[in-house]
Amino acid sequence: MADFTYENGIILHFYIKLVTVKINYHNRTFRGVSNSSGGQVDDATVFNYNQTDNRLTADYHGGKIRMGHLMGLVNPDNSLDFLYHHIDELGNLRNGYCHSIPEILSDGRIRLYEKWKWTFEGTGNGESVVEEI
Repeated sequence: MADFTYENGIILHFYIKLVTVKINYHNRTFRGVSNSSGGQVDDATVFNYNQTDNRLTADYHGGKIRMGHLMGLVNPDNSLDFLYHHIDELGNLRNGYCHSIPEILSDGRIRLYEKWKWTFEGTGNGESVVEEI
C-alpha cells in the first residue's frame, strides 16, 4: 500500500506501508534440511514448537539427537533467539545459542535460516536450515 503527499500537483513524499504478517509458531513442526559440519541436526531431526505470547519452547529428537529442548523469544520481526540443549546419540550433553530468521514459503510453510553457536561440549558455530513439515 502506498501513500503520496502532494503540493501543487507535485509529489513531495512517497510512503510505502509494509504489511508484516505476525508469525505464530505454536503447534508447528519442523525438520532439519541442512547444517554446517559441526552441527548435529540433520534431516531426521524433528522439532515440535510451542508459543505463548512471545515465549517459545520446543522439544526435538531424531538422527544424532536422542532428546533436546529449546527455550527462547519470538522477536517483533518474527525472528527467534533461543538457547538449546540436548543429549546426543553418544550420551553427551551439549548446549548452545541460536538466532533464526523466517521465510514464509509460497505454500504457507515456514523455513528458518539459523545461525548457531555451541556454548558447552561443542566447538565452533555454524548455519542450518529447518523447514516446517
